[in-house]
Formats: sequence, C-alpha cells, structure tokens
Amino acid sequence: MIKFTIITLFPEMINTFKSASIIKKAISNNKVTIDVVDLKCFGKGKRRNVDDTVYGGGTGMIITVPVLDKALDFVLNNNVNSIYNNSKIIYMSPKGKLFSQKIAKKYASSKDNIHYIVICGHYEGIDERIFSLYEIEEISIGDYILTGGEIPAMVFTDSIVRLIDGVLKEEATLLESHTNNLLEEPQYTKPFEYKGLKVPEILISRTS
Repeated sequence: MIKFTIITLFPEMINTFKSASIIKKAISNNKVTIDVVDLKCFGKGKRRNVDDTVYGGGTGMIITVPVLDKALDFVLNNNVNSIYNNSKIIYMSPKGKLFSQKIAKKYASSKDNIHYIVICGHYEGIDERIFSLYEIEEISIGDYILTGGEIPAMVFTDSIVRLIDGVLKEEATLLESHTNNLLEEPQYTKPFEYKGLKVPEILISRTS
C-alpha cells in the first residue's frame, strides 16, 4: 500500500486532482491514500506568513525553515504507529534528479507500506537548512520553471499511482510509451477514412 501526503500552499489544486479520473478511482478502490496538508497552517502570525526575504540580497521570497520543519514534524508524527512505517520525503525542485518512467515504476513497485511526503515549493524556493534537518530527495520534472510545485507534485503522484498493481489493467501499461525505452506506434480509430486520410491497411488486416 502506498500513501502520499502533499504539503502545499494551494490545497484546492491537489483536492481537485484527487477528485477526478484514475486518481479518484484508485482512492475509492483503496489502492492508494492521498492526504493534503496546508502549509499555511504552520505559518507565523495572524496572516500565517510562510516566507521571508533572502539573506544576502536578491529578489523574491523563500519559504522559511521553521514553517517547513513544523509541517514535516506534523506529518511524520501523525504517521507514527501507522502501517506506513517507511517514509520518504520528496521536494519538487528544478535542481533535482530528472524524473522518468523508470523511477516512477520503481516507486510504484515498492513492497513496503511506503509513505511519500511531497513538498511543493513556491516563491524562490525553500531555506537550504531544511536539508540538514531531514533526508530529502529532490526531483525535477524538467528543465523549466513553474510558478509552484503543485503541478510537478501531481505529475509525480499520477505517474506512480497509475502503475500501482490493480489501478489499471496490466496490459495498459506494458507496451505504452517510455516503457523499456520505447515509444508507442501511431494509433488510429474509426472512421476508416476522414477527409481523404485512411487508416493504414496493415492495421485493418490485424483486426480482421
């Protein structure tokens, strides 16, 4: 069994993701658990501030180490004595290891009751000291910058969930793109001809 806890400033984005398509079905069928933790709950003051200016100058703000520390401590302590006795913290970061189908398959095939804690960064990043307090793996979904870590966290989660045994039919993932370093061949459906464009005859003969 796999559990995800996604720490985010925008829980509504993750809750929408949870409530649709294959992810919703996987949760309903008890194939996966996905919790959402609002980082603002650990913020400072009446406005629940989670960020501050950067030492040494520079534009933008970064998420402070006390806020992240409290959030991670909360998640880990709530996991004590649960079946998920093996936790792995992931930070979605442009500096991280490039995510791939091979990595997704490895994470999905874990034989333990594993708990993936996924941190969604924002602003200019997070205070570097958090990496001294916790063992955190940094993962990137590509060489580009997004406004926050929510979309990468959803990519990470979705790609793993669909590979968990029983979420999809086995044949649905055996021959798809990026499996065994291959890409799927072009595919077609009805009608046979559209605006003069026909389905290749070899495919017709395979299905006849």
